[in-house]
Amino acid sequence: MSWKNGSVKLVAGNSNPELARGIADWLKMPLTKASVRRFADNEVFVEIQENVRGSDVYIIQSTSFPTNDHLMELLIITDALRRASARRITAVIPYFGYARQDRKAGGRTPISAKLVANLITHAGTDRVMTLDLHAGQIQGFFDIPTDNLFASPVMVRDIKERFDLSKVAVVSPDVGGVVRARGLAKRINAPLAIIDKRRERAGESEVMNVIGEVEGYTCILIDDIVDSGGTLVNAADALLANGAKDVYAYITHGVLSGGACARINSSKLKELVITDSIQPTNAVCNSANIRTLSIASLIAEAIGRTASEESVSSLFD
Repeated sequence: MSWKNGSVKLVAGNSNPELARGIADWLKMPLTKASVRRFADNEVFVEIQENVRGSDVYIIQSTSFPTNDHLMELLIITDALRRASARRITAVIPYFGYARQDRKAGGRTPISAKLVANLITHAGTDRVMTLDLHAGQIQGFFDIPTDNLFASPVMVRDIKERFDLSKVAVVSPDVGGVVRARGLAKRINAPLAIIDKRRERAGESEVMNVIGEVEGYTCILIDDIVDSGGTLVNAADALLANGAKDVYAYITHGVLSGGACARINSSKLKELVITDSIQPTNAVCNSANIRTLSIASLIAEAIGRTASEESVSSLFD
């Protein structure tokens, strides 16, 4: 398929083949034939099996678990395309791993998100496209054009279809997520509440106070990442204790490591809604109260606009 500046190709790594196929279907084009496999010692080998010379190529690859394997796949695919004379290479990274390491957390600690940005850039990537970065400043870690997409249009559409908006309150599970929650609350004209949370150690959280009126409302928690699920479970308990009718959560990236699914299933959360930026595991697919929204159409539209040299930001106006 051709757009403004020549042929467009889609290449998928192994991190999320279902999302890659969904994006290809929306764009009405096939995925480029490529072999991304392992040698006996798990060394990554990539072979692009079609001509990509002069093409505008989009690599669809989340750097989700196993993070390092999927990151290496992305880097090696990029190198293979560069050596095959692709005209422009865009790394489409729906979930950007290492994003939570965006600053020095203490003495003698790394800024791993910056290191990963350097690796992706020096591998030969010309542009990066990602979704709901954990920290907006990560865009500045790249010295190449970077588009940070937002899942909010997909979530807003789903919320409008399922809830009486006059009885909905949007809740940020911590102070750091207020901007994201406020943006969604504005889109659906709902009140905003905030959970005042104190984290004692990594992976554990303690809910202290609920700031705002939630009594009688259906509360929707909004965040970018759910990992252990502890924050959401504690937040749901606090909201219900303050008179909330029901509690739902809309989270972009369902990392859901360890026993997170079991923790969510046994919690007072009515439902956890995540996107397919990370390929859902069997535990997620079999969960009674975890539901997945597809972002294939959103990413496909952004790829189409980029290939046609049109505005991407207008998607979110």
